[in-house]
Amino acid sequence: MTTPAADPASEERTSAAAPGRRPGRRISGAVWLALGIVYIVWGSTYLGIRIVVETMPPFLSAGIRYVIAGVLLAVLIAVRQGPAALKIGPRRLGSAALVGILLLVGGNALVVLAETSIPSGLAALLVASVPAWVVVLRAASGERPGRGAFAGVALGLVGLGVLTLPGLNGEVRIGGVVLVVLAALLWSIGSFSSGRLPMPANPFTASAYEMLAGGLGGLAVALIRGEHRGFDLADVSARSWTALAYLIVFGSLIAFTAYAWLLQTAPLSLVATYAYVNPVVAVLLGALVLGEALTWPIALGGAIVVGGVCLIVSTERRG
Repeated sequence: MTTPAADPASEERTSAAAPGRRPGRRISGAVWLALGIVYIVWGSTYLGIRIVVETMPPFLSAGIRYVIAGVLLAVLIAVRQGPAALKIGPRRLGSAALVGILLLVGGNALVVLAETSIPSGLAALLVASVPAWVVVLRAASGERPGRGAFAGVALGLVGLGVLTLPGLNGEVRIGGVVLVVLAALLWSIGSFSSGRLPMPANPFTASAYEMLAGGLGGLAVALIRGEHRGFDLADVSARSWTALAYLIVFGSLIAFTAYAWLLQTAPLSLVATYAYVNPVVAVLLGALVLGEALTWPIALGGAIVVGGVCLIVSTERRG
């Protein structure tokens, strides 16, 4: 999947005006390919994260993951499109950094922290509330999403209530559940903002700066939390290193770049459909690989949340 180098005129347009967001535009094969990558790969990253945090600190591992991925992507851009493709103005750099911090420090790294205390499948099901948060943000900004979308939000909130039961009855730590809900909200704000801020016209350049900002932000939080104290690389298992490498290459370099491209190319309501595919993949992998229990609150709550997301997306696409 390649993108032509941005021309000077296109640099003056924001991602909100991307042609792919026009209502009724035919969805291209490249969009479906990118969606497929996000569907499958991101569904598997919850398992990867759970394995990484077995022997690595959460924010430190997340920071390392995104700094390395950001540097690799920047090098690839410079080689394929020339160093000029990385040159952007301060406003667009600031916007990319802000979105990267919201998505990767607020969204992803909090999920990494939460997975030290809750199952990967539960985390993925809680993150499935992202489309509901996007509807709330749209309404708060003055848009009118429609009754179907609000019904989906209400249904999703019921599902979230059921999903919190394992934390309320002591089966998992309630703090981990709260962290993932907060992460989903921050991820939604980042995704929502990306279409309304003056982002770099080249989505791959935007993705590189987002990952670098998110990675450096994660490392800063790790230092503040003191995660480096007593940390010894020799204590990291080969299993965790392998999972981290998978997250860097597939979860970040490939899937996050595909997601950033989709945010600038496809309708947000279509992009948000990953939120009801990822949990299914994550729950299945968590049960098969890690032996995570599929309890009735997780099964019922997950089904309700996914149902709410389906209602939101189907309503949005009809509109």
